[in-house]
Amino acid sequence: MAMAAFQLQLQLHHPIKLVSVCERGSKMAQSSLRLSIRTDHNTVSAVAAAAGVGAGGSGWSGVLLQAAPRTRSAAAAAAISLDSHVETSTAHQGSERMAQSDEELQLERDFEGTAYIPIYVMLPLGVLDEQNRLADVDRLRDDLRTLKKIDVDGVMVDCWWGLVEGNAPQHYDWSGYRQLFEVVREASLKLQVVMSFHQCGGNVGDDVNIPLPRWVLEIGESNPDIFFTDQHGSCNPECLSWGVDKFRVLKGRTALEVYFDYMRSFRQEFDEFFVDGTITEIEVGLGACGELRYPSYPELQGWKYPGIGEFQCYDKYLLNELRSAAEARGHPIWAKPPDNAGSYKSMPQDTGFFRDGGDYDSFYGRFFLQWYSKVLIEHGDRLLTFANFAFEGTKLAAKLSGIHWWYKTASHAAELAAGFYNPCNRDGYAAIAAMLAKHKTTLNFTCVELRTVSHEEKFPEALADPEGLVWQVLNAAWDADISIASENALPCYDRSGFNKILENAKPQKDPDGRHLSAFTYLRLNPTLMEAQNLHEFARFVQRLHGTKVE
Repeated sequence: MAMAAFQLQLQLHHPIKLVSVCERGSKMAQSSLRLSIRTDHNTVSAVAAAAGVGAGGSGWSGVLLQAAPRTRSAAAAAAISLDSHVETSTAHQGSERMAQSDEELQLERDFEGTAYIPIYVMLPLGVLDEQNRLADVDRLRDDLRTLKKIDVDGVMVDCWWGLVEGNAPQHYDWSGYRQLFEVVREASLKLQVVMSFHQCGGNVGDDVNIPLPRWVLEIGESNPDIFFTDQHGSCNPECLSWGVDKFRVLKGRTALEVYFDYMRSFRQEFDEFFVDGTITEIEVGLGACGELRYPSYPELQGWKYPGIGEFQCYDKYLLNELRSAAEARGHPIWAKPPDNAGSYKSMPQDTGFFRDGGDYDSFYGRFFLQWYSKVLIEHGDRLLTFANFAFEGTKLAAKLSGIHWWYKTASHAAELAAGFYNPCNRDGYAAIAAMLAKHKTTLNFTCVELRTVSHEEKFPEALADPEGLVWQVLNAAWDADISIASENALPCYDRSGFNKILENAKPQKDPDGRHLSAFTYLRLNPTLMEAQNLHEFARFVQRLHGTKVE
């Protein structure tokens, strides 16, 4: 059947011009129409395709329309189908995606024969109860057998500091984790283990409460400065301040010594699981939520999306470091954090520091943000040095959070507050990637399933660009010649979300054939185990592995 030709009119803010014709696609049983909108910080593009199939073969042809330049140069991409609903992450949407038409399926990219990317599934946060005992072992065994049947490679689990060393310094109770690891090994699955030096509870998706060790919290009662502190003097017991990395404030040990002793004990306790290859990777918790970031947007302190968050350097240890840095620079008056950076729920334009042309780009602002980010990078550098000693020969990973809101503004306020010095005129992730490269550590990044266009529809005020952020971080890692893995930021059961993950996992037309080293799915739960959702997930696993979809 001859190609159908048509003209498409789009309502955009800039003039549109014809750019190119898209490449050929796969067979389609019937005619179909598909519109995708792609954005980067220089262009807005639209692709329309009409297709048909005849006895002699088929293909599709598309017209690419391009708008005038926008702001910022980092690439971003978003796609939306005319014949699909707005993306959501609910079980109901997962079921609706199963009813996708044959022609829409045939428009999907074929991943058969592409690189094999291993996939791990995060275990429930409450897989061990608050008494450090394995909960509902029979159900866990059933779920693990199911994951193995659909060719999942392994599982990820948090190894909570508060459970293992909860009662007294250097008294480690590994019994619950030993039972868990044996169950995982029985299922012939691999293990990624997270050294979780933060509390569980208070973050998005936390459904259990596991605080820091009791003896650490007792120290914090008399010395609250061991925790990150905001401008209001509120201390956050989610994790220790990086200011105490080198101070012996924890019963005669520094924070780094406490972390190292914990990791060394783990390595000795579970030697057999390393030797037989069950444990394949250790992810080192480096800050809030196990991620290399300041706890700048804690919901328990009043933050709401898309607030910019607050700087977290008001404990006495970090303030002393700031004072020393300011004096060394010859400007002792700079020895304090900004006083015009708003509060947790502020918008950038409402602050003197983050607004366009604000103080973030002044001499003082650049000094402060450079110091604030340097503290973050140096903490990661120190802790990964100790981790390499503890886990010599084992692959390490470190997790970065995907702070995508306000990415389309000049200051990138939310990223700055979290410690990522990444305004529009600076690449804040290159230095982090270089630090990880020094330790041969994989960068694990979140939010690969999110589409910019969805955020523009749901939260237009946030000026978010998750796809632009993902593309920047991917390239920062590849430029530093380190592996990059990823995970979804929010629950995902629908084909649209899985397709977005695949696009990022295996970028099309990459001349170097680069791809993610692994993907971790958030997370094992009863909703995933529902028949239709499990079927969709199994299909995703096959495509991630590069095998033929059954």
